[in-house]
Amino acid sequence: MSLLKKIVVALLILESRLILRTYKPFVVAVTGSVGKTSTKDAIFAVLKSPKVCSDQHMCYVRKSEKSLNSEIGLPLSIIGAPNSWHSIIGWTRTLAQGLKLILMKHEYPDCLVLEVGADHPGDIKKVAPWLRPNIAVITRISRTPVHVEFFPSPEHVFEEKISLALAVRNEGTVVLFGDDEKTLSVKKVLDQSTKKQRNIITYGISEGVDVRGTQKKIIYEDQERYPVGMQFIAEYKGLQIPVKMLGGLGTPYMYTLLAAVAVGQAQGLTADLIGRALHEYEVPPGRMNIIMGINGSTLIDDTYNSSPDAVASALETLTEITASGTKIAVLGDMMELGQYASEEHRTVGKHVATVVGRLVTVGQRSRLTAQEALANGMSSDKVSSFDTAEEAAAFLVPFITRGDIVLVKGSQSVRMEKITKALLHEPDRAGELLVRQEKEWLEKK
Repeated sequence: MSLLKKIVVALLILESRLILRTYKPFVVAVTGSVGKTSTKDAIFAVLKSPKVCSDQHMCYVRKSEKSLNSEIGLPLSIIGAPNSWHSIIGWTRTLAQGLKLILMKHEYPDCLVLEVGADHPGDIKKVAPWLRPNIAVITRISRTPVHVEFFPSPEHVFEEKISLALAVRNEGTVVLFGDDEKTLSVKKVLDQSTKKQRNIITYGISEGVDVRGTQKKIIYEDQERYPVGMQFIAEYKGLQIPVKMLGGLGTPYMYTLLAAVAVGQAQGLTADLIGRALHEYEVPPGRMNIIMGINGSTLIDDTYNSSPDAVASALETLTEITASGTKIAVLGDMMELGQYASEEHRTVGKHVATVVGRLVTVGQRSRLTAQEALANGMSSDKVSSFDTAEEAAAFLVPFITRGDIVLVKGSQSVRMEKITKALLHEPDRAGELLVRQEKEWLEKK
């Protein structure tokens, strides 16, 4: 990091701390290995309903935009400024905006819903003590999390994530993913910490969690059974909340919405209000989105990022879908896995061979996925590997036919959204449907 950037980051953090101290907003912070952005958005959908901060009037709620969760992104969300990328003038304006909030009282959100990520050691541990959330939401913490190559071990990633839960204010709430023993073990860590009283709410689909999802069904449209969304029941303390979501698929979305239900319940919202709020939830781009593809196909666009657990979940969802055509998986490299990369890509290959009729891989690491798929029974004429997303897209177009279900997934740097874009039924809508369509991203090769 350059000296100038370090200075800007330090000033942004200082301003953010002073802003929080001045305005004292209710803070909900979300972290974990998978589902942070979609969970943040779902919580926002619930909390922007009648005020949960202190009274029943409309509440001014702000969320982190897109995936602004880094040492720069978090202060930008608190200040309410956009990412200025490489513009010195832009950063000067942002610092001035923060200073103005500190020196003169302005209208400021009653509630902040913030995404907190950990790309490197210390990313969360540095901000947690001054962020001091009222509610911390810990989504699933993967066995081999993304960014693990920058940490000594997966255990260190786990410790980084749970530091947010430990920073929750006295009598605050920690919402925990309850279907995974690793994430659930955070509860034991919190129980051993006697300095604060915390309310702990677990969510998932397993028996014994506090907020449980049941009766999941995929919603289909037309006789050709195009998947258009999903529905399920959220159960909490004897209450049942019917939840219907269009535009996205998969158990991870159940988790996303169940976490939002847990936050709503923690804030005393009624089941009816939570259900109506979640009906307004809009699926963020690049996260298991259902999009119309060319030639009457259906695209499952999961191109925002990738990790072993996320790929496994996406493939499980593909298994659950009824398709009149071929199920196709287009998988790019999973980055930042360090020493675990080879093993994890091979594991994906074993799994995908049992799910799809055609596999296309992108990137050098994913060639191991293709090799393992072949070793586990896939025909060589149904497995193809390419170095770039552009090459894969050009290859795929002639093969896509009516009724096909095409899953597209990979890490950010592989730019798998380029493949989805090439397969769109309405390519002129790429800007609203896909991730990384901003000018700064489109100019990158």
